[in-house]
Amino acid sequence: MRRLSVVMPNYNYEAFVGAAIDSALAIRWPDVEVVVVDDGSTDGSRDIIASYGERITSIFQDNAGPRAACNAGFAASTGDVVIFLDSDDVLEPSVAEEVARAWRDGVSKVQFPMTRIDAHGRPSGGVFPVLDPPPTPQQVRRWMVRTAAYPTPPGSGNAYARSFLEQLFPLTDRCGEDTDASTLAAAPFLGDVVSLPTPLVRYRQHGDNRSFLLIDDARFGEQIDQAYRRHLFALDVAGRPSDGLRPLFRGRHLLQLRVAHQRLRPDERPIPTDSRARMLRDALAAPFAPGPESVGLRVLVAGWSVATLLAPMPVARRLIDARFRQGAAPAVPAGAPA
Repeated sequence: MRRLSVVMPNYNYEAFVGAAIDSALAIRWPDVEVVVVDDGSTDGSRDIIASYGERITSIFQDNAGPRAACNAGFAASTGDVVIFLDSDDVLEPSVAEEVARAWRDGVSKVQFPMTRIDAHGRPSGGVFPVLDPPPTPQQVRRWMVRTAAYPTPPGSGNAYARSFLEQLFPLTDRCGEDTDASTLAAAPFLGDVVSLPTPLVRYRQHGDNRSFLLIDDARFGEQIDQAYRRHLFALDVAGRPSDGLRPLFRGRHLLQLRVAHQRLRPDERPIPTDSRARMLRDALAAPFAPGPESVGLRVLVAGWSVATLLAPMPVARRLIDARFRQGAAPAVPAGAPA
């Protein structure tokens, strides 16, 4: 690893973007490039970004969404390793040193756990995903093939090889607006995913995170639709069209999203062939499906899913709120934290 590029899309995060930029500039590595793309913010973000002058590369564009912002940032970057840092997260100073020690030819990404912090930067609920012991690249690839999921952090917890990203960028809307939907899905098929056990980024939870599903019941359907499109994209990348939807229905994290959405929005069907009866069958099979989760967690997911599907609506609502409140495992693009 020679140059590390930190690409940061930002939209109306004036309260956090300065801390995110400071963390990128504080990385201990001889060659770090920081590219910040403001996607049409209407708050004070642009003034904060501009105040860094030539210490960073600043791009100011009209609002076009996070995918367009990441496309612009990647096009302006030059590093052989790239981190897409959410502008409400904070990198640890040692991130480049740790990634460099694990780097080798053939790696698509190095992933690392995230420490939860609150809006004020205080620790607020442990580390996710747990990658200790770290899964091997072969395990990650096998889980992705068989369940369309693997333990992975969301965007800021991943350092990508530029040679891998160049096979995907500029990103289209095949996987929706979230940049990491495409990159996380393709990484196990276009290289090795190397996992580190040490948390190297702080994930800020402040009530408006895109992963906080309880803000709006519609977010469950959006997550399922994205998972469906991501799976089709991964099948295409991997050249495995014959696998169809079977791996998708084996995923335990997606099962929980499907169950929650079915109870909250029963008339909607993000996956065309899905049904409540299918969810019950998948819940009963959940303890036996492949994946990294412990037997205890598999049984817990199965029990929660069956109870939520069959309970009266007020009870189901409480079960969903308990499962998806902030501080519980967040909904991340390519699988649930282990």
